[in-house]
Amino acid sequence: MPETRSDIPLIDAEEDLTPTPSVAAARRGLLAHPAFVMLGIVLASLNMRAALSGVSPLMSEISDHFHLAAAASSLLTTIPLVFMGLGSIAAPRLARRWGTEAVLCGALVLLCGGILLRVAPPVVALFVGCALVGTAIALLNVLMPGLVKRDFPDRAASMTALYSTTLILGATGAAASSVPLENALGGWQGSLASWALLAAVAALAWLPQAVVTRRAVRHDRTSAAPRAGAGEGDGPRLTRSPLAWQVTLMMGTQSLVAYVCIAWMPTIFTDHGMSKNQAGLVYAFYTLVQMAGSFVAPLLAGRMRDQRVPAVGVVVLMAAGITGLLVAPVAGAWLWATLMGVAQGGLLGLALTFMVLRTRDAHTASRLSGMAQTWGYLLASVGPFAIGWVYGETGGWTLPISLLLVACGALLFLGLGAGRDRKI
Repeated sequence: MPETRSDIPLIDAEEDLTPTPSVAAARRGLLAHPAFVMLGIVLASLNMRAALSGVSPLMSEISDHFHLAAAASSLLTTIPLVFMGLGSIAAPRLARRWGTEAVLCGALVLLCGGILLRVAPPVVALFVGCALVGTAIALLNVLMPGLVKRDFPDRAASMTALYSTTLILGATGAAASSVPLENALGGWQGSLASWALLAAVAALAWLPQAVVTRRAVRHDRTSAAPRAGAGEGDGPRLTRSPLAWQVTLMMGTQSLVAYVCIAWMPTIFTDHGMSKNQAGLVYAFYTLVQMAGSFVAPLLAGRMRDQRVPAVGVVVLMAAGITGLLVAPVAGAWLWATLMGVAQGGLLGLALTFMVLRTRDAHTASRLSGMAQTWGYLLASVGPFAIGWVYGETGGWTLPISLLLVACGALLFLGLGAGRDRKI
């Protein structure tokens, strides 16, 4: 489907996925208290990065425990990313079959199980747990933009700002508390396992909505034939849209930079002489200031018809921070962490917001989210492993960090395309 100006009406019968009466009635009952839905979104968002960010400060301990080389250690970040991409393929189909709320609740239960499996004794359990964690996060990632557009259509940008900022808050808390939890709980296993509690609390919050909506979906399936237009035939259209690919590749490239930083930023600092504790603090600060960018960027984007200016702005900030990391990694560590953190949060916020602003309905937003996060995270999964391999081959960080500047050049091009006032 060609891109169109956002002020030109577009009607496509195949995109009309209005809920059936029983599902709509269930949603009306639940949404009588929107604060409860918002609480569920916040709790789910807290879990969307915490289980991953809590690994980076403990990477050396985990590697030493299992005697992993640098390339093998990078799999702790790479495996979740691969399964975040693969899991994204199934999310829209699962939501249609079981209901969005039921899939969200199930994803949080799966996340809880994956977190606990990572600390089981055999090394294979560590990697299988990483795969389950990535799959669970994929379901949360894909369904959240459609949920926001469906339940908060008039506040989509502000709600995107809320959940993307909360997502980063969870990542920051995990990064900052991983080492203290390791000391308090007697090892890295206790630190990683503690995040299962947060996932369990979020699952309980979604359980009532999951039960009600699941019953409504089951009733519709047994009492009526499938509606026209709800089939699978509308899938290929997004793959023929240049705008959809720009959003997808922007999501993937910013995620690549983000997960390289998650995997290797503390190591970059310690390799240049910084203490482990200080490196952990700088990394936690980097994740903390992402909240500023992730909150402000979607709000600004929601007030603009064209988002190319903020897209260029955050890419320039990211490039400046990476350049500083290349030139004086320790002397200017706090400044580079500030620039890169604000930019990273802004890039994530814009990428998520584009999934909402570049689409016309909740179904298309979910499909674009699925496409962007399937291909985006598969692209991002290359980053930590490739940077780890280059670092191992060259014995230094000059070339690996320079490659991140190449990624910034790609982000500039993609932001100019995805930020245009167009809809799919």
